[in-house]
Amino acid sequence: MTPLSIAFLPLTDSAPLIVARERGFAEAEGIALTLVRDTSWATVRDRLVYGQVQCAHMLAPLAVAVTLGLSQAPCAIAAPFKLNDNGNALTLSAELAAALDPDPRNRVEDPIATAHDFAAAIGLHRRKPVIGIVHRYSSHALMLRYWLAYAGVNPDRDVTLRVLPPSLMVQALRLGEIDGFIAGEPWSSVAVAEGIGEIAAAGVNIWQRGVEKVLATRADWAEANAEQLGRLLRALDRAAAWCDDPANHQDLAALLARPDHVGQPTELILQALAGRMPLMRGGDVVDLPNFTVFHRGAANFPWRSQALWIYSQFVRWNLVEPSPEAERAAAGVFRSDLYRSALAGRGVAMPGASMKVEGALASPLAAASHEGSLTLAPDRFFDGRAFDPQDLDAYLRGLKQS
Repeated sequence: MTPLSIAFLPLTDSAPLIVARERGFAEAEGIALTLVRDTSWATVRDRLVYGQVQCAHMLAPLAVAVTLGLSQAPCAIAAPFKLNDNGNALTLSAELAAALDPDPRNRVEDPIATAHDFAAAIGLHRRKPVIGIVHRYSSHALMLRYWLAYAGVNPDRDVTLRVLPPSLMVQALRLGEIDGFIAGEPWSSVAVAEGIGEIAAAGVNIWQRGVEKVLATRADWAEANAEQLGRLLRALDRAAAWCDDPANHQDLAALLARPDHVGQPTELILQALAGRMPLMRGGDVVDLPNFTVFHRGAANFPWRSQALWIYSQFVRWNLVEPSPEAERAAAGVFRSDLYRSALAGRGVAMPGASMKVEGALASPLAAASHEGSLTLAPDRFFDGRAFDPQDLDAYLRGLKQS
């Protein structure tokens, strides 16, 4: 057996890693998998960069940021496998939520109206709203910025974005240190269950197939251990498919609820897996299809175009100095070549291309696949804007003009 260590945070979207170990998929590939539970993304990043672990459960934008040297000395990261799409939500204090549409269902189902409501509420709130984000370079933070900017809110001026580990969000909201937070599950469900927060927006309704977490490794390790990495990706593919099967959701929720994994009640974890969630304590359960996607519709394929969308948001918000070199480095983080190499000949349907226009699909689309049949899911952004990775400059100009 080949020993392999992976750092992770206690979040629902760590499920493929946990299932790969606990259901024997890693063992079947000859891997003795050790999972290292951490509390902050900064610690996960550092464990990976400094070689304490071989791989990590990582925010997709953080993998790009580390490669570009945005938070430390540059370290080339390879992300050959996406662990999930979507899975996050914006939860607000009851006080701030009261300034929005009184029907929580309307808030979540109409992100355009809710963005405008939020913009109007800023000046009426007792202070500049403080919104918790899990990391400056997180999918959630970029999605929040994108959504707020649509309504004319400058996220660097009109609100305060405060970085907190996901597991501390609920306590910070309870103490009034923040007025809301955007984070992965199960933390929004925990805040709702405790009656201290209301879900105002869901990531899936901002970007239908929003890129979330990836399996990350140092690029040099990936190149030197291609065979071992390939076995891990095959185990994760089987694990992600198992996670995505509704027939397994009850067992999966119970597995994640263990103290050494996510450590929150089974019933709260199950809500997001099933996509049926109350938005406030005592409120009706609302259907949120595809709230978290682990496998279907090529969810695990590392589209280079999604890495470039992340880079475009870094440029938009002055988080990186744009250059052709930075653009190439960002696109190269998502390693579709390693994904293809590991899963070729295994009957796994995978796209024939490595880039696509993001946000262009309003309905399911049959796509060219090297093996089997593949249907890509709708991937629209809430504002109807599409991202063409071949014309990044035009995309950014369009954002400035909106």
